[in-house]
Amino acid sequence: MCGLYIYKYMYIGVFVFVGHLSLHRHKQKVGKEGQVLHRSKRGWVWNQFFVIEEYTGPDPVLVGRLHSDVDSGDGNIKYILSGEGAGTIFVIDDKTGNIHATKTLDREEQAQYTLTAQAVARDTNKPLEPPSEFIVKVQDINDNPPEFPHGPYYARVPEMSNVGTSVLQVTATDADDPTYGNSARLVYSILQGQPYFSVEPQTGIIRTALPNMDREARQEYDVVIQAKDMGGHMGGLSGTTEVKITLTDVNDNPPKFPQSVYSMSVSEDKVAGEEVGRLKAKDPDLGDNGLVNYRLIDGDGINMFELTTDSETREAVIKLKKMVDFETKRSYTLKVEGSNPHIDPQFLAWGPYKDEATIKISVEDADEPPVFIASSYTFEVEENAPPGTPVGRVHAKDTDVANNPVRYMIPRYTDVEQFFSINAEDGMITTTKPLDRETQPWHNISVSATEIGGHHQDTKVRVNIKVKDVNDNPPEFATNNEVLMCETVAPGKVRLSVTASIYVLRKGFSRLTQDVYYLPIEINDNGIPAMSSTNTLTIRVCSCDSKDTILSCNVEPYVLPAGLSTGALIAILACIVILLAIVVLFVALRRQKKEPLIVFEEEDIRENIITYDDEGGGEEDTEAFDIATLQNPDGANGFLPRKDIKPELQYPIRPGIGRPAANSVDVDDFIKTRIAEADSDPTAPPYDSIQIYGYEGRGSLAGSLSSLESVTTESDLDYDYLQSWGPRFKKLADLYGTKDCSINDADDGEDS
Repeated sequence: MCGLYIYKYMYIGVFVFVGHLSLHRHKQKVGKEGQVLHRSKRGWVWNQFFVIEEYTGPDPVLVGRLHSDVDSGDGNIKYILSGEGAGTIFVIDDKTGNIHATKTLDREEQAQYTLTAQAVARDTNKPLEPPSEFIVKVQDINDNPPEFPHGPYYARVPEMSNVGTSVLQVTATDADDPTYGNSARLVYSILQGQPYFSVEPQTGIIRTALPNMDREARQEYDVVIQAKDMGGHMGGLSGTTEVKITLTDVNDNPPKFPQSVYSMSVSEDKVAGEEVGRLKAKDPDLGDNGLVNYRLIDGDGINMFELTTDSETREAVIKLKKMVDFETKRSYTLKVEGSNPHIDPQFLAWGPYKDEATIKISVEDADEPPVFIASSYTFEVEENAPPGTPVGRVHAKDTDVANNPVRYMIPRYTDVEQFFSINAEDGMITTTKPLDRETQPWHNISVSATEIGGHHQDTKVRVNIKVKDVNDNPPEFATNNEVLMCETVAPGKVRLSVTASIYVLRKGFSRLTQDVYYLPIEINDNGIPAMSSTNTLTIRVCSCDSKDTILSCNVEPYVLPAGLSTGALIAILACIVILLAIVVLFVALRRQKKEPLIVFEEEDIRENIITYDDEGGGEEDTEAFDIATLQNPDGANGFLPRKDIKPELQYPIRPGIGRPAANSVDVDDFIKTRIAEADSDPTAPPYDSIQIYGYEGRGSLAGSLSSLESVTTESDLDYDYLQSWGPRFKKLADLYGTKDCSINDADDGEDS
């Protein structure tokens, strides 16, 4: 049996363990039946290999050596290495079995590598031994400093905390192997923040180190904590972090008024509720800890002034509770207390948490209006009193120090009819006309008092004047002076009127004989002087039943004929109103349907038949009718669609367009020529003018229709009678009356 040889080699101070491979011989064992059993015992015996991390030497690091007992050194055995990093990080010499690390290793990236070794025949690659695994561990060195993964830190601690109060725990980590050496053993220390704070070396807990740290003096602290490995010894690596510590507020400060005495002033013309002044106690604490409540605790002005707190500025606001008077009292004193409503029992001994201040308020004189002695006045005056009768006197005075004189007047809107007047100097009210109690028993007026000088301020007072009654009206019946009496009344029977008793002296009254009696009655009063009047009492005779119940007092049914009832009269009036409404509606409709009196401009006047009551004067009368109206009827209305004005310059007839030759046989060509000439001639007459042609045409079967042609024929007609028709027919008589007259030129006339 071969043994395992392990050798240690020292390379630059680094231990390298070399494992020796041994191969055990095969043993033979005979079985129960004589069979030989072969058991192959593995010839590898291993220890773990180690390699130092971060090695930076010039040569590859020898990790270990593989060797098999079957290796006789003749080079027939080849060593093969496989697994993690084989061929890249770890290489093996296939002849000697030496394993080298070709790269620098970092334990923090990978702490160990698992490899497989095998010995095979070099020529056949046939395994000579089964493969076996071994581990190469990367040995740690102190190459990583501590780190604070959660930094920087923020912490809060109440002010005035006791020494040793825990603030915050910081934690650092080290990537080195905590199980090997002191590379990962950390120690905490404070580099900045002393003497206010300290840190526990092993736990990293930060605690207060100074008593009575006041937030109002300093609120924030910047602390630097260090973590060092290797147990804090020299040569260890370190890391730092920042911790910002803020002191939170507690109610450790009482409120304090900046002044012990405050001076304020108020004008006497200010009204209740107006602000006089403000003051504020200072408390450096925050939030509810710095809240201050105010109240008035003493002073002679505690009933004249009130105190409120401004919710935004937290100031004490002094306001008027009642109006002050400069002439009555010119100064007041108040004492104000400011206190904290929220007190921390821990700091109760630091109290009291309140402060006091004195306020002196001076009253300023203002130019006030005069003041009447009474708030209102009531006077009496007899009716019918003569003008100038005194009614009463009002009095006002200027309460200011100047004590200016006062002038009185009655505003006219309170005494529209001007029944009263007032003396502007002394305020005496008198009547200006007699008053009548029965018309107006009370007069309510106002009197204004204005100071002379100053700002001319005025004030008003109510004056009620009662008109006293005098006996100036004679007595009369208070109600309707009519009495109803039965016609069967017996003598001596009493009928009661309003204020007197009426006695019947006889009987036998009849409505048919007399239905109404008028009884004069004299009425006297007991006034001074006594007044009397005569009133007429109307006594109406009525029809009554046996129990003297009045049935009817109307005598008209006996003397008046029957008439129409009220309903019938209303129906008749309604019919009349309806008829009137129909007539008015009919007239209105007729007015709307009236025909227009003029012809619309759209109508063509040439299509109308115009009748003229004018006989005319024959051919010689050229003044009777203006033919231009017929030529252009629109011109009669002032509308000229075209300028049919004959120019002064006449164009001569163009040669060749005059009278046609005698041998021309086509009248159609003649007419077309004339039309073309008229269309191109600017002097041509308007469209509705008569075109004159000097050619009649030839070949017409009907012959000429002209009456002038009859003179050239032998006619049996005698036109001599035309001579006796007067001068108007002289032209016709000359043409037709004499047969031997020459009319050869008739065809040269005008044919239309």
